[in-house]
Amino acid sequence: MLASSPFNFRRAVIWIGRLVLGGIFVYAGISKIFFPNTQLWPMFVLRFSISTNLATFAEQVESYKLLSPAGVAFVAHTLPFAEILLGLLLLIGWGLRIWASLVTLLMLGFLTLVTRAYLLHMNINCGCFAIPEPLTIKTVIRDSLFALLAVLMTSFAFIEARQPHPWSAPEKISP
Repeated sequence: MLASSPFNFRRAVIWIGRLVLGGIFVYAGISKIFFPNTQLWPMFVLRFSISTNLATFAEQVESYKLLSPAGVAFVAHTLPFAEILLGLLLLIGWGLRIWASLVTLLMLGFLTLVTRAYLLHMNINCGCFAIPEPLTIKTVIRDSLFALLAVLMTSFAFIEARQPHPWSAPEKISP
């Protein structure tokens, strides 16, 4: 008999978290790099359009009023690429505990920033998916649900790593 069922609630949450959060992170990174400036598409996409889109994202990062100009430039030029990389690593599933932990930290950080901006009544765009999306209670709730999913996925990934693999041969008991 198998040591544990190959399908259980924890594994289902891990799969759902990987697919949902991985897809969202890839989409968020790609949208910040390619989507805002579509009037030049496809003519200057590789140089002018990407730099314009990252500059637009830098303005959205700056509107949170937390970072210095150098910090804003660093976040605006690295976060979209990190989101794509982390999303792909979640989708692949290799080193899941490491990447899920990083995604959870990012999601909790995003939730903190969005909640702070909402509670301070900042009239700014979220900057989440490179579309002019005002920061509302729906944004806070959405980020809360994603952060909860990330926390559950990460904790269940650590729990499942301690369990025997469901298709492994059971250990022989010595008499």
